[in-house]
Parts: sequence; C-alpha cells; structure tokens
Amino acid sequence: MTEPQAHLLVVDDDERIRGLLQKFLVRNGFLVSTARDAAQARRLLAGLEFDMIVLDVMMPGEDGITLTRALREEIATPILLLTARGETANRIEGLEAGADDYLAKPFEPKELLLRINAILRRVPVLKADAGPKVLHLGSVRYDLERGELWRGADPVRLTATEAALMRIFAAQPGEAVSREKLVGDLGRDDGQSQERAVDVQITRLRRKIEVDPKQPRYLQTVRGSGYMLAPD
Repeated sequence: MTEPQAHLLVVDDDERIRGLLQKFLVRNGFLVSTARDAAQARRLLAGLEFDMIVLDVMMPGEDGITLTRALREEIATPILLLTARGETANRIEGLEAGADDYLAKPFEPKELLLRINAILRRVPVLKADAGPKVLHLGSVRYDLERGELWRGADPVRLTATEAALMRIFAAQPGEAVSREKLVGDLGRDDGQSQERAVDVQITRLRRKIEVDPKQPRYLQTVRGSGYMLAPD
C-alpha cells in the first residue's frame, strides 16, 4: 500500500523562491502549499494540517523566529527554518524558539530534501505491537507506544526533535547516551555546533518534563558521558 504524500507548507516572502521550492518538492513526491508571509501561513494552518513547515526567517512584518515561537504554543508540527544568517547565535535562537532544524541560504536543493526527510523520519508513528508501555517522570508520563508525553490529563506538545529525543532516551532508561550518539541518531552532521544544538534541545525538553529544569531530576546530565533519562 502506497504511503500518503507528506503535505508541506513553504513560507517565504520571495515569490520566485516560493515557486522554485514548490516545484522542486512536488517533483520529489510532496504535496506543497505556499504562503507569502506569516499572516497567510496562519490562515492556512487554521484550516489545514501539515506534516511540516519550511519557514524563511527574514520576512517583513512577523519574522520566521517570532512565528515559530508563536506556533509552538499551539502546534507541534515540525519546522525547518531557512536563514541567510550563518552565525551560530542566530541558529541557536531559532532552535530555542522551537524549530527542529535550520538551513542557511544559499543551499543545495538536495540538502534541503535530505533535511526534510530526516525530520519527517523523527516524527513518532503509532506502532501496532503489544499493550502500551509507560514511563513515569513525576507528574509526567511518557507513552512509549504512541510517543506521547502527558502531564495529568493534558498532552504535552513535543516538536519532532523532542519526540525523537524522548524515543531515544526511553529505549534505554537509566543509561547515559553521549552527545555524539544523539547527534548521529538525530541524523545531524558531526561537529561541536551540532552538539551545542542538541544541548539546546535538551534544555527545551527539560522545561516540559522537570519541576525545576535548572536542577533536573529525570533528564540528567551524566558528567563525561552525556544525558540519561531516569524515570521513577
């Protein structure tokens, strides 16, 4: 049975770039909608569900980072930022806002395709095996079968990268996972900047798990070894 096409939303104020990206992504098997600015993107998101958002940072009016931060209050749809800013600080700002990855302009279309597919692979899928398994983290619980995090009766929204991290840690609770391994499992290139990006993702995930993220009880730092999930 053929898998349904992933539906992407491309948001860029440059009409030429929007058109080129749409044609390229459609040729590579995606459904693609486009928006010229944050306001149009919001209107589309209000009526449609997307598998991923490809979002330009530098737009007139509401910029991509501000939009990302606002969307993260409402949805967990994966977001890939396109930015002309190559500086590490600006990339970190995008990740802290809730983006799953970033790609600096100019870029090779093939690299964009690889990053999109890598992010989509991280999105947890419902498995059809045995009954649910749950890890308890104080008032938070993590359903391994569904890849869902809950606080009481309320679901906790996870980005695709956060969901991937939870899946990695939950597969080996009580065992330290190195930053290098996390970079590899997340499908990122090697390098200190990528390890720093993982640190940012860990910080964000702790805010959703811990009572006091500055003194983590459940997602611990293991000196010299990496990070470890320590459920109750």
